[in-house]
Parts: sequence; C-alpha cells; structure tokens
Amino acid sequence: MTVNVPDAAEIAHDTARSAAQHSGVVVRDLREMSELQAVAKLFHSVWQPDESSPLVTIEQLRALTHSGNYLAGAFDGGLLVGACVGFFAAPAGSSLHSHIAGVSGGMRGRSVGFALKLHQRAWALERGLAEITWTFDPLVRRNAYFNLVKLGARPREYLVDFYGDIPDAVNAGQGSDRLLVAWELMDPVVVASCDGSRTEADAEQLKAAGAVLALAETDSGLPEASPVVARDRAAQLLVQVPGDIETMRMHAPGLAKQWRLAVREVLGDLIAGGARVSGFSRTGYYVVERTAS
Repeated sequence: MTVNVPDAAEIAHDTARSAAQHSGVVVRDLREMSELQAVAKLFHSVWQPDESSPLVTIEQLRALTHSGNYLAGAFDGGLLVGACVGFFAAPAGSSLHSHIAGVSGGMRGRSVGFALKLHQRAWALERGLAEITWTFDPLVRRNAYFNLVKLGARPREYLVDFYGDIPDAVNAGQGSDRLLVAWELMDPVVVASCDGSRTEADAEQLKAAGAVLALAETDSGLPEASPVVARDRAAQLLVQVPGDIETMRMHAPGLAKQWRLAVREVLGDLIAGGARVSGFSRTGYYVVERTAS
C-alpha cells in the first residue's frame, strides 16, 4: 500500500536538509562512476573485509543505481564521509530495503548517519513507499539505540546467522545474527523521532513497575538469563546487551560468543513467540511486550 499523505515527501525533505545542515554535511544521490568507487572504498575502510569478499562491488552499485535504486552519500566539503545503499523490496511498490550504510570513523558524534537515514526516508516517500527495512546486530548497543530510539524503527524478526560467517574486522568468528527492523515512514513515532522528539525507555522505572529481567549482565560481565517459567509468565520483559560488544570481541571473544548465544536464546525466542520489541534504553535494555494469549 502506498503512502498518500499530502506534502509528506516535501516535509520529509525539509527535515532531512535540516539534519544534514546540523551535521555540517551535504547529502545527495550518487550516480557517477567516481562516486561509486568512493563508496566502495569508504565501506572497505569501515569494515576492512577480506579481499576475496568485498561488501559491495562497483558493478553491483552501477546495476542498482542504473535500475533506479537508492544510493546516497554524505559529503564534508568535497570528501565522502558516509554512504547508504538500498533497493526496492517486496511487497512491490511499498518497501525499500536498506542494505548497507556506513560512516567514516572520524565523523562519529556528528549525526551523519541520522542525516543519511532522513534523506533515505524523504527519497522513499517521494516514490510513494510506506516503509524501509534493514538489519543490524542486536548486540551492538549504540546501533540499537540509534535504530529504535533516534529513528523509531521497530524489530520485526530475529534472524539467526543471517549472513553466515563474515570475514571482516568487525564480525569474523562471531556469527551474524541480525534483527530485521521496519521503519514505517509515516508512523507518528517515526515522524516525531525524525523531528527530534524521541521516547527513550527508562529501565529502572520499568523494573520498579514489575518488568521481568529476562537477560541481564552480571557483575563479572556474564550474561544471565531468568528461568524460562518466569519469562513465560511475564507481560513485559527487559533484555540487556553488553556496553561494548565490539571491544569484547577483540579482547574476550569467548565471552562475546556467550552473549551472542544468550541473546539468540532469549530475545530470539521471545520474538519468534510473538512478543514485540517496543523500545530501548540508553543503559542497554530492549523492552519486550507480550500480549496475553
């Protein structure tokens, strides 16, 4: 179903331009061969993949852009510092899948990723699309906060080892579980988030109100799950992820793998059973709601 909201695309473009201006970048569509080469180089610098398994190729980017799909870049002066690639997805005519987005390390803290996503939203609305989907690693706390709080996206599916083993500097040896999120472009939560009015969960307040700790970090840094019977009875649950899984993977890969399996078992099972992730806290808790059967 297409979006039929008067002036929605133009308002979204204004919001996107404001976000880009705030970040000190210019975000625009990319089509030229030199731009495609710069995107591939940027992604390689961010993920450092094995040479035999590049994240994207020039040929893929050329085919995607030539057939009308999404490719945009963020420029600081004349330098490409961020890029995002997406393609049309099922159901036809209503959805875009955002395949990969990356920002150079030196630009962290300037909300360049936010500016890119708002540009993508405006682009999609201009073409009558209703939603954008993408995947992210549920263990990466800052990405969960960005996707669920800053953007207002909501998880739709837990995907076990979705990409298989990824031979790069970020994911190698750790599996590739992902959360598939949907960004319903005209949902009031999304519209408010894009305008800067965000709703962040308060984990301590939710605990005091009776939310069950389904998974939590112990004092020694280990994942500790509550008994299954307690999780089965709860209407609202909290699932914690560690503060810095990326550093943990470098210095304690065994512990990082324990977290992968624990989050898969707890969060993955909850979502597979029909529970809904309704929010995220800055302290690293997914808020999960279950409708009584």
